[in-house]
Amino acid sequence: MNASEILEILRSHGDPANVAGMARYGICVEGTLGVSIPIVRGLAREAGNDHALALALWKSGVHEARILASMVDERDRVTPAQMDRWARDFDSWDVCDQVCHNLFRYTPHAWGKAVEWAGSDREFVKRAGFSLMAGLAVKDKEAIDDRFEALLPLIAQAAGDDRNMVKKAVNWALRQIGKRNPRLRRRAITTAKEIQKQGTRPARWIAADALRELE
Repeated sequence: MNASEILEILRSHGDPANVAGMARYGICVEGTLGVSIPIVRGLAREAGNDHALALALWKSGVHEARILASMVDERDRVTPAQMDRWARDFDSWDVCDQVCHNLFRYTPHAWGKAVEWAGSDREFVKRAGFSLMAGLAVKDKEAIDDRFEALLPLIAQAAGDDRNMVKKAVNWALRQIGKRNPRLRRRAITTAKEIQKQGTRPARWIAADALRELE
């Protein structure tokens, strides 16, 4: 299948009722068809891995096509420049997280981009940085604890960001690092308590939610 054929199939499965439901969960509905994720996954299995197809699907700007692009791209062909381009296009938390967890966290550039994007001023680029941290904590089984401990100051530094999509991702990264093993759990709890002392509304929420799970 080529991109045009896949887009035609996606449009045939579009559902305005689903679009309305997605909006209620804070998902950007611009360019959204309302296609369910199981259908998108089925198309990904049928299409197989294809870097050129992924780029074409992304370029379409269609919400579900971009999620599908993250499922069919070839991980070893993803470059830092591509990651930056796609991250700048993020306009919804679900596309951001799907791309980070289906694709970006498996690339050799994931650690560097997590650190770089954590300092971004752009809401969804910054979210991507912390979404990557959460994903790496779950999937990078070979990473040593020191690599995750080095991320904790970045988490603490971002805890004052009151933007909802950033705040939730910062909290997510902290919790996932803390759940990795007992040592990191202790370090994450210490970080959460340090965040709590910042006293801002987002910091208090991030710390309280993390401590509720980790303690």
